[in-house]
Amino acid sequence: MSVDPQAGTDLFERILSASGPLVALKATDLAALVDQFRLVARRTGQAAYLWGANEGLVSLRDAQMRVPGCARLGDALRYILQSLHFGVYLLEVPTGPISATDSALLRQLARAQTGHVRRVVLLGTTAAQLGGLGDEVVVVDADRHARSATPRLRDGRWVV
Repeated sequence: MSVDPQAGTDLFERILSASGPLVALKATDLAALVDQFRLVARRTGQAAYLWGANEGLVSLRDAQMRVPGCARLGDALRYILQSLHFGVYLLEVPTGPISATDSALLRQLARAQTGHVRRVVLLGTTAAQLGGLGDEVVVVDADRHARSATPRLRDGRWVV
């Protein structure tokens, strides 16, 4: 399967322009989505990370770079809270209810005021898992077709 770099870039921009730091991403093909973000991170040099239960927190730009001490979700959320830099953090949320500790850390991230852009993107979450977070989560639909988007001027040409 080929990865569409433009679709990944557009989705990345939509996440960055979200009204809050906590984003729930609705997508049918999460593996393709991660591949798109990996391509965006490598081409643009953006600081993008992926957390998974098996790997911990890993850089999408350089797959060999693992963030030490971030094997558990709570540890990764604490690391993100303490980070003083720009970053987009994709989190593969485990199935089942989110623990009270992790939910509290997500609420802190949603309310944190920083001088830099930081987005925590929850992948594979359900409405039941996000129920306790309420209006603090911005939902972005990754499967929204570009045809339905309004055209905008980019580099002197119209794009959708």
